[in-house]
Amino acid sequence: MTEQLTNRIRLLRFMQGEMTQAELGEKIGVTRQTIAAIEAGKYSPSLEAAFKIARVFGVPLEEVFQWRQAD
Repeated sequence: MTEQLTNRIRLLRFMQGEMTQAELGEKIGVTRQTIAAIEAGKYSPSLEAAFKIARVFGVPLEEVFQWRQAD
């Protein structure tokens, strides 16, 4: 069994007035493509970027990112 990092960034963006990937990227200092890759689970953000994302949404880190058991 392996674990993988999952996230709720897409949901949080839409709950935040349909914030775009580009807007989120601008707020934390990365590109839209980086946000897209993180959302899709193809790229794990740095710890710094993860905390910045959580801060943008005003939620704890654990509400943005979770470790899930992969099937």
